[in-house]
Amino acid sequence: MIVSRLRPGQDLKKGIESMVKEGDLNSGVLLCIVGSLNAATLRMSNENKRVFKGPFEIVSAEGTLSSEGIHVHLAVSDHEGMVFGGHLLDGCEVHTTAEICVLETPKPLKRVFDPETGYRELSVG
Repeated sequence: MIVSRLRPGQDLKKGIESMVKEGDLNSGVLLCIVGSLNAATLRMSNENKRVFKGPFEIVSAEGTLSSEGIHVHLAVSDHEGMVFGGHLLDGCEVHTTAEICVLETPKPLKRVFDPETGYRELSVG
């Protein structure tokens, strides 16, 4: 397992990508992220990008990680407990901390372009 912490001002997505690269991680699953954000930049299910201004608590995060790319979904809550979620994009600035736990997988995870979806999708093995 790889455990890391991002500090205030760091970008969450870039930090996860650095963990993959610097940790020489070929394949893994994101177990959890505990922390807070100043802002959350997310892609919605209709493919629109939205920027939410915080501060926010990170209440859920999951995803697949490989040396070829990451796919992470994130949910955050505001000061009233309202929850916003979507696909993690650059622009999620850490407020106080982001504690990240990743479990390495024995089977290789790859990201392969799928012409049907237009995205690089997961390929196992």
